[in-house]
Amino acid sequence: MTVPAASAPVTFDSAHTDMVHDAQLDYYGKRLATCSTDRTIKIFNVAGESHVHLADLIGHEGPVWQICWAHPKFGHVLASASFDRSVIIWKETQENVWEKIYVSPPALHESSINSICFAPQELGLQLACGSSDGAISI
Repeated sequence: MTVPAASAPVTFDSAHTDMVHDAQLDYYGKRLATCSTDRTIKIFNVAGESHVHLADLIGHEGPVWQICWAHPKFGHVLASASFDRSVIIWKETQENVWEKIYVSPPALHESSINSICFAPQELGLQLACGSSDGAISI
């Protein structure tokens, strides 16, 4: 079996003002989401040679640790987990216009939410969350 040759890495400035904690490509590899200590999420179009900034998602009150794309059957949906003990689910409602469609209740976790992952699309739009308090929520 032959392994295809890897292309040279491409770097670009994310324009975050602090440390980047996560970067996730969408299902098709055409969009990139990044999150940072600066409390923002940035969306880029990375298809082709250029990398174009599309949107800033602002809504967390602390560093954003992780992001996760949902399966495209649900549209352009992205979840974010933060030190502020919240999870926000974002949806692109118009081209490059994102809205919060869910914000976790304040008492969901007692500490930072550090890890998130969407379930396989056959199970619907379910999200698992892991927290520093030792609890998992779905």
